[in-house]
Order: sequence, then structure tokens, then C-alpha cells
Amino acid sequence: MRQASAAYAGDEIIKSRKDTTMKMKMIAPPVPNVPWQEKPEGIVNAPIWRYDENPVVGRNPSENVARIFNSAVMPYGEAFIGVFRGEQTNGVPHIYLGRSEDAIHWAFDKEKIPFVDADGNPAMPHYAYDPRLVKVEDTYYIIWCQDFYGASIGLAETKDFKTFTRLESPFIPYNRNAVLFPRKINGNFVMMSRPSDSGHTPFGDIFISESPDMVYWGKHRHVMGRGHAWWESVKIGGGAAPIETSEGWLLFYHGVSGTCNGFVYSIGGAILDLENPSKVLYRCENFILTPEEWYEERGFVPNVIFPCATIHDPDSGKIAIYYGAADSYVGLAFCYFEEIVEYIKEYSKVNEMDTELGKR
Repeated sequence: MRQASAAYAGDEIIKSRKDTTMKMKMIAPPVPNVPWQEKPEGIVNAPIWRYDENPVVGRNPSENVARIFNSAVMPYGEAFIGVFRGEQTNGVPHIYLGRSEDAIHWAFDKEKIPFVDADGNPAMPHYAYDPRLVKVEDTYYIIWCQDFYGASIGLAETKDFKTFTRLESPFIPYNRNAVLFPRKINGNFVMMSRPSDSGHTPFGDIFISESPDMVYWGKHRHVMGRGHAWWESVKIGGGAAPIETSEGWLLFYHGVSGTCNGFVYSIGGAILDLENPSKVLYRCENFILTPEEWYEERGFVPNVIFPCATIHDPDSGKIAIYYGAADSYVGLAFCYFEEIVEYIKEYSKVNEMDTELGKR
């Protein structure tokens, strides 16, 4: 009888987990043509796998551009569009527009994105790198790092990917790794950023700020600090735009460790409270993805995986993660929503600073 009861109890636990998983969902428009490759056998540790034809963008991808990496893409109509960090052959980074039918094979505009001011006059940044692309309501926002008498955040908006209008810089120097949440929260735009210094910052936590109009920013809150785990013990920073889900905001971010041979950048995973995203509900103590393949370990800056975007389909639960690799390439990885959320929860380890509302 004890064995039968134990077996029954085990069945009930399995059934309960299946029921819980089935109730999980991403809250986003469907993307039936999300780029995808089925999960191979033999995956251990985090339930994520790389596209076996990586990198999807290689070196010298277009005229006068030596490398493209740390770039953001999203669905647009029946196809896909993206903003790409193009390292020019003179070494200065700028942002280029790219288009694709399948989100794997990309064609890039020859010229840099022609930013203008509110009056339609040319307003090009001195340099621009690590862009993110987020749609909020009916407007697409491009967010990048630029020179504002020191490293800070640049912003622009477009509705048609023909006119790109610069907005006011949201923060004074020094700041990097800014990304918008894809909807307003409590009536305000919300932006994630990582205050820094003027160099390769040996510190850094994630903060959020709010704005009623994309001009004036305040209500700054601390979200997460660098982790206790070695892979994120130096600094952390925002990655892809958070994904709204029934469990909270699913966040893929980057964490940095220090070694005797320099920094190593990996991808981490966390889940934030939907209405108070400065509160961390779950934070995976393990990395989700770390440099292992040749295009991640060898390049202009070796040992870097830097997430900047996802394409995700709520109907199938498929998530495609785009990341910069070794400051030289664009890589693509895949996971199932339910599996990655379960993994983050199973290996979650949060501290008091994570779970508080980030206000002192």
C-alpha cells in the first residue's frame, strides 16, 4: 500500500507540474514564423541550444563595415527588421538598418540610419553602439549608447522605419545598456539602464526609471546588483527587452566575471514583478549561456555573449535569442518558454536587495 501511495503521490506531483506549466503563457502578439531549430538530443544544464549554422552574421557583412554584433531585431509585417551595431572600417561604431524574410539571412542598408531632430534636420550621433529596438503601442523606439560628453543613452523613434527622430537624452553620463519595457506600466514608460563610468566599467547594477512622455525621467529604482555567483560577480546589465508573461517579466540579461585573462560575458535569466519590476521574483544562480563555441571565444573581444533581442511566439512557446558574440558576430539560440521559466525557478536564488522595491 505504501508503494502504491507513493506512486500515486508522484503521479499527482507530475500532474500538478504539468497543470502549472500549461497555465504559463507569454503575453505578446503571435509570431508563427519565429525562427526556429528543434532541440537536439543531449542538452544538459540550461534548456537552451544554439543554431547549428551560427553565426548568422559574419565578418565584413557590408561595404565599409568590418563587424556587426550586439544588435536587436523584431517582427515587422510578415517579415523582420533590425537595428545593427556596425563597426566601420575606421573603427567607429554606428547603427545600420537590416531586413530579413526569415530573421536568419539579413540584408543591410549601405548607409547609417539617418537620424534627424524634431524639425527634420540631420542629427547624427558622434558614435552609436549596442542598440535595442522596442515597440510600445504604435511607435518603435531605438535605444543605444552614445557620446553625450561621456557615455550615455541615445533615443529615437520611428513609425515607418523611414524617418528616425531623435529624442532627448534620458540620463546624464555615465550610463549604458538601456532597454525599454514593451508596454507602459502604471501609465508610464519604463526603461532599464546600467549606470557606469567612462571606461570598461568594473562595476554595475541594473536600475529602472519611469517617464510619462519619453522626455522627463524619474522614479529611479534599483532592480538587481551583481550576483554572488562567479559568472556575474563583476557587473550585470540589461539585455533583450523584457518579455511579459503570466509569471512576470522574463528578463535575459548579461553577467560579467573577471578572470586572469580578462572579462567573460554570459547570459543570465530572471523574472521581475509585472507591476513593480524593480522587485525580482526569481533569479537563476546559474548562467543560461556562456562562451563555448569558436565564434564566442575568439574574436575582436574574446569570450563574450551579449544578448540584445528576442523573437518569441506565445502560441508555440518558442523563443529565439539574438546575441553578440566576441564583438565580431551575431549568434542565435533557442529555448521553450515553459522550460526556461521552470529552469530559472528551480535554480532561483534571490537576496534581500533583489526582492525589495529598490527605493532607499
